[in-house]
Amino acid sequence: MVEFLGAKAQIEAGILSKGMITIFGHCCADYNGRATSRLAQGKRLVLIKGDGSVSIHQNRLVRPTNYMVNTKIACEIGEGCLILKANKKKPDESLTINFTEICEIKCYDMEITDDLRLSGSERDLNDLLMQDLSMIEPGLVPINQQQHFRKGVADIVAQDRDGHFVVIELKRRQADFASVTQLSRYMKEVEKLKGIKTRGILLAPDIRKNARELLEQLGLEFAKLDFELTPNEKEKAKIKGLEPKQQTITQHLGKLK
Repeated sequence: MVEFLGAKAQIEAGILSKGMITIFGHCCADYNGRATSRLAQGKRLVLIKGDGSVSIHQNRLVRPTNYMVNTKIACEIGEGCLILKANKKKPDESLTINFTEICEIKCYDMEITDDLRLSGSERDLNDLLMQDLSMIEPGLVPINQQQHFRKGVADIVAQDRDGHFVVIELKRRQADFASVTQLSRYMKEVEKLKGIKTRGILLAPDIRKNARELLEQLGLEFAKLDFELTPNEKEKAKIKGLEPKQQTITQHLGKLK
């Protein structure tokens, strides 16, 4: 057991030094922002990282139960609890974690190193596309990269010339049925959050027949992306070409009218 006063001092010192802090104990959590959620009391692991990210983990699954990034973190002692508050202004979000018992707390001095470079540098392809989305469609403007959702991470979220949001998913290999359902899920989440029409574009070297059929049924779009992946980390991945997107069923029917 760790006393709240001592825990508060450790957390504040860790935040000041931009270390990684691990807190293990009984807690509940409330999130307020684009939506609201409440995590009931339970034994959990809370991670605070030097970049201002906070995440709550349970003894199942890889992804955290709750998390926020790029936050300002404060700590205070309440009535019979230790309160950890993470706030963010743009967008306006907050995550409040109430500890009723702290079993263990540690702070580690860790260097912040470069991001892991994936084999073939898929991140390079994302970065290239973010610099100029006009190769996919004129008028596309990037909004966010590696957008986190409850059940995954979308590669790129953009906005088209008509003001519609566009979710872009990049696949290094042939797109399959699961790739299409994944894109559809992200698209629906953006549409629900923003409340306006959202499109989905799948980029891949090729697409399986059943995946294309589902893609057309869902009104999604596909563009064949020809790229060169480089195992040498000193070289960047190269986009060699991009074939035009296939017409969606809606667009095709519109031309027949």
